[in-house]
Amino acid sequence: MMSTRSHSPVSSHATPMEPKQSKSKSVVQRRVYGKRRANAPRAVFDQGSPVKDARFKTQRVDPVENLQAKLAQVTIHDDSTPQSDNRAEPTKTESEQHQELTKVVSDESNSSATEDTSDTPTTPQSSGECTPEETKPKSTRCETTVEVRECPKDSDSLPLITPDSPAPTSESTGEDREKPSTSSDRRRAEKRKIPAPRRSSGVIHDSKASDYVRPILDEALSPIAAQGIQKFSSWASRSASMFDVAKLAEGSYGEVYKLHLREEACRPVVSKSKLAKLKSYGDGVFKVVPLRAKSGPGSKKFTAIDEIVSEVKMLKYLDPIPGFARFREIHVVQGRFPESFQNAWDHYKKTKDDCINPNPSNKRAYPDTQLWAIVEMDDAGCELEKFAWSSIFQIYDIFWGVAMALARAEEYAMFEHRDLHLGNVCIRSTREDGCMDPPTELDVARQPSSSGFGISSLETTIIDYSLSRADLLLTDDPAGLTEVASSDLDKKQLFDAIGQDEDEIMQRNTYRYLLTLKISMRATLYTGCPTETEKVADIPGIWAEYSPRTNLVWLLFLLQSLFKNRKPEPPPTQPQRKALASCSPNKMTRKPETAKGKDQNIAESLVKERQTKDVQTGISQLKQTLDHRLKAVLELLDLEHGHEDMCCAADLVAYAMDSQWLGEQDFF
Repeated sequence: MMSTRSHSPVSSHATPMEPKQSKSKSVVQRRVYGKRRANAPRAVFDQGSPVKDARFKTQRVDPVENLQAKLAQVTIHDDSTPQSDNRAEPTKTESEQHQELTKVVSDESNSSATEDTSDTPTTPQSSGECTPEETKPKSTRCETTVEVRECPKDSDSLPLITPDSPAPTSESTGEDREKPSTSSDRRRAEKRKIPAPRRSSGVIHDSKASDYVRPILDEALSPIAAQGIQKFSSWASRSASMFDVAKLAEGSYGEVYKLHLREEACRPVVSKSKLAKLKSYGDGVFKVVPLRAKSGPGSKKFTAIDEIVSEVKMLKYLDPIPGFARFREIHVVQGRFPESFQNAWDHYKKTKDDCINPNPSNKRAYPDTQLWAIVEMDDAGCELEKFAWSSIFQIYDIFWGVAMALARAEEYAMFEHRDLHLGNVCIRSTREDGCMDPPTELDVARQPSSSGFGISSLETTIIDYSLSRADLLLTDDPAGLTEVASSDLDKKQLFDAIGQDEDEIMQRNTYRYLLTLKISMRATLYTGCPTETEKVADIPGIWAEYSPRTNLVWLLFLLQSLFKNRKPEPPPTQPQRKALASCSPNKMTRKPETAKGKDQNIAESLVKERQTKDVQTGISQLKQTLDHRLKAVLELLDLEHGHEDMCCAADLVAYAMDSQWLGEQDFF
């Protein structure tokens, strides 16, 4: 049966306060159960973006810089006595050096021509090699070769080499630079003084701010994101010509935005392959989080650096697990909202009634130097709190989809979510048309399932790990060190708030029950008895301890909410009969049916009607079965009278598989 029963976190961590050294990972615990769909593109925008140049520099060495380094290694013997007129005939040492230098330049030119013909301009060159006889009378050939290697983007770093002047090296004296030069040399020197235009990456050169957010930058994947803080306007301008920005949601953490591709505007100027990449890239969201300032305005509010680092680490670490958000990139930007994002915020304010966050254009709310962390992820779909469900098939798939994702994360990283309300569960349809309506009788008949799971075609994704806890393996060694990523819930002011409606009251009570579990853990450490909760001192790091029962508390909250907010199920749609067509006089009149033909038609209609009733009866019985199963889960997870041995989501999933409520193919 399911292997989680044998190596469940419950069996190895029945006492959540056991020493840290006993929490070593095993190979089995690092296994990811279930299949994960393919990754979406992670690159930002190669076209018109400095990302391509940054990545290109990390893959190969610039030939001009390589040539300059080799020229610096050439040693030229310079005598302090003035040179005589017989300088035209080089000495033996100078001839050998000149020969070596010519070969180096020729090799650099040939290798760069074959290394990358798309990014570096090249000029046809002679295929012959420079011999000693050719070098002496035809010294201009060497000069021509060096001119080929001049790169427009970094022309001032290329030394000028002529037969009448020695090659510049680090050992050259001021005397050499004062020697007279030809008019062509002076023109080249003036040309070198003009710096070539370079594309700005929008990076803000502020060493103090960069050091402050360096832990976040270290988690970035692309070179441009890891380079430093970017201007918010420069970062947003990369997508301004191809995408429209729309605000999807907001919360206490910040806000979520999405890009919509302007397909009609991009099609004439972008190739089909590039357009396909842009479409897939547009299937992503951006979580914009204001960061707490190191000092001054904003230093006592917003998200702290260590909190966003902890969340990003968990995003990256939990990325392989089915049912969890897909991470793409993390950016740090500074400044006010650009026009595209500000317009999206204004539109959301006018059209939605849940806009509570301050206006980003308000300088009292956000200073001009405000730092923002932008977490880039795949679009997980619609938030559950904004979705209207009515079918038991939808409830069954949503609940067990979340439960199995938590069970996988418990096995993989000893994960606790600790904030699994309806806004942190996203759903999307796996149907080709993306329809999220309840399944019809025909859909149920076409998708036979031994367990009843997967009939609604809804896929769940758990998001927002700002309050979560997980063990992150630091090395590839299964028995290596682990880092605990967690957040101190005592500082979040979650336990004293009072809900305004019934749903919010139930959510606040769930937070308070989490506190009760931690108080019990504190009492176990402080007094040795979990029931003595009076005068229990706060223990630093208590929220870093692993207590997977919190996942069951939130699963109970989720299932109660699914039943409580269930909409009436619409009646089954009857197939509409087509209107009778007008009879054409050109058609032959139908022959009257015989008694035998009438009996056959009646029999066929009765068989179809009986089959339809049998299908409807089977679907009705399946609905009742799924309903009874979920109500049995409510009894198992009851906070006061629930199953005592049920300690984590993995235990619940194992129980469901033993009871044939879920199949092995649903989990593995």
